Amino acid sequence: IYVGNLPLDIRTRDIEDLFYKYGRIRDIEVKTPNRPPAFAFVSFEDYRDAEDAIRGRDGISFEGARLRCEMSRGNGPRGSRQQPRRDLRRSDYRVIVSNLPPSASWQDLKDHFRQVGEVVYTDVDRSLKSSGGIVEFASRSEQEAAIKQLDDTEFKNPFDKVYIRVKAPKDQGSKSRSRSRSRSKSKSRSRSRSR
Repeated sequence: IYVGNLPLDIRTRDIEDLFYKYGRIRDIEVKTPNRPPAFAFVSFEDYRDAEDAIRGRDGISFEGARLRCEMSRGNGPRGSRQQPRRDLRRSDYRVIVSNLPPSASWQDLKDHFRQVGEVVYTDVDRSLKSSGGIVEFASRSEQEAAIKQLDDTEFKNPFDKVYIRVKAPKDQGSKSRSRSRSRSKSKSRSRSRSR
């Protein structure tokens, strides 16, 4: 993505701080002309992360100026691909997440579930009163770890804090029956639910 309206003393690390939360960054190229403003190109590994970074950062105030973020024309640094990678990598190792707050985004899901393994795809369905989502992992062991460790745990983003449920899809049966055992490990300290 193209990031414009930057101060001349901008450093690569500053750019990284602005964009790291949106996904894995492949490359950052800062351009400092003789006269302000400076600009940069940020390449993400996933096209969806780039789209989301634009939505989240375009127009925000940064060191007194409004950032301009847009999809870069042409190929940007190191020939970053312009093709959406949305469904390139899907997996059978998925979990169904329920009781998400309406403010939850697919990145929030990705951030929350990254602690148990490599997340290859996430999506949020906001059509329900309390949103639901799916998270897909690179391996079965990561899927099982998500069910075991993250069911009935606190999920939070800048706007909400809730307890979520994490289950295997119905068509997979309940191969991962270890749900109830996870309670002792999970962080349900002061909230003994429904008792």
